[in-house]
Amino acid sequence: MGRLADDDAEAALHDPAPEVRRRAIAVAVPTVIDLRPLLLDDDPMIAEQAAWALGEREDRDAVPALVDAATHRDALVREAAVASLGAIQDERGRATILAATEDKPAIRRRAVLALAPFDGPDVDAALARAREDRDWQVRDAADVILDARGAAPEGGP
Repeated sequence: MGRLADDDAEAALHDPAPEVRRRAIAVAVPTVIDLRPLLLDDDPMIAEQAAWALGEREDRDAVPALVDAATHRDALVREAAVASLGAIQDERGRATILAATEDKPAIRRRAVLALAPFDGPDVDAALARAREDRDWQVRDAADVILDARGAAPEGGP
């Protein structure tokens, strides 16, 4: 209804109930409230949603915190952090995205997609490796990126 003030959302981000914090993150996306501290929340679902929100904002100031979150113990947090780094398209996230191409399958797939805005021999090599990945979704993601770039399919002309 447009009646929630930034102060209310800020207070909700510190609520002891994770359900309240999760809702507060969703409400805070279009604001200037700093969501970076929530990447360190004890609840991985909060950290994952905070990573997603920072990517939705394309918050360049959050890149160092997202780079750290990409090594989180929880795979969903890592995946969201990598996706957000790709959405932000900042060179400071490049090495982290490339490293994520060696993580679990869902994170590898997300990392391949996050490489779309980046160019260079390191990106080309990662996409070539992804095209041979044991997981079909990773291979498919690599094909989507390479097709968009006009690269010939493996074994193609």
